Amino acid sequence: MNFKVDKSAQVFTENIGDRTNIWQFVVILEQAQIGSDSNICSHVLIENDVVIGNRVTIKSGVQIWDGVTLEDDVFVGPNASFSNDKFPRSKKHQAEVLRTVIRKGASISSGAVILPGIEVGENAMIGAGAVVTSNVPANAIVKGNPGRITGYVDSSPIELTESQVNSQDDETKTLINVKGVEIIKLKAFSDIRGNISVANINEEIPFEPKRFYMVFGVPSKETKGQFALKTCKQFITCARGSCQILVDDGKHRQEIFLNSPNIGVYIHPKVWVTQYKYSEDALLSVFASEQYNPDDYIRSYSDFLKIV
Repeated sequence: MNFKVDKSAQVFTENIGDRTNIWQFVVILEQAQIGSDSNICSHVLIENDVVIGNRVTIKSGVQIWDGVTLEDDVFVGPNASFSNDKFPRSKKHQAEVLRTVIRKGASISSGAVILPGIEVGENAMIGAGAVVTSNVPANAIVKGNPGRITGYVDSSPIELTESQVNSQDDETKTLINVKGVEIIKLKAFSDIRGNISVANINEEIPFEPKRFYMVFGVPSKETKGQFALKTCKQFITCARGSCQILVDDGKHRQEIFLNSPNIGVYIHPKVWVTQYKYSEDALLSVFASEQYNPDDYIRSYSDFLKIV
């Protein structure tokens, strides 16, 4: 036995990896699976249909119920709560438990509540006391009740000043360090009759579009995108209102705050893109270099990292 169990713990499973520590008054049922180098702190309960990866930390006062998977390097803070039944009744058991998956490297802070059937993406951060009611994208920071995305881990924000937007110099290209992303100024004209922004094909828009679509009426709590494209290029402007765009090349991650129709974002293939924090009147205009092809989409962040 290459793992350590405190004498007060009740551990009925042998599926425990090397160098894992199990502390005081922990109860683990016989079918549970626990990886190596994990730390199970005092007063934790782990049921049967549970998979816990390597290097996982579970702090005191946590119950891991059937149907929960914690992948490698997950952190679960004190008194965080999981559930596997949306409509629990005493002595009435559901035929099949809902599956809850906490992906690699994610952290759940103290007192957070994770509803059943939810996936928390890789490296996501759930704030203290948050109530998570829907899936969480990779790298997202979630706070509040109900939980809302308030930012992204390790991303640096870019918010163009009015002088940068109106400047004749093309200094905006130096603001972005995500490979395959460019901030492009559009030609803008203004007089007593109103304003106009112009984007010429093969100039400001550096390709010939084969598709155009608009995104509007998105509640501020929702996110759009959350994918990368294998071959298709995109050119995005915020024609009205404002929106936050996250771009990620697998090594660098930045957020671009779009609130001017005079600014476009040119996105090459194999860049992970998410839009969130929509204003009520936000209207995104998107030009694409290819017709819609579902096979061109990379919708899993872990698959995206393998490709790039």
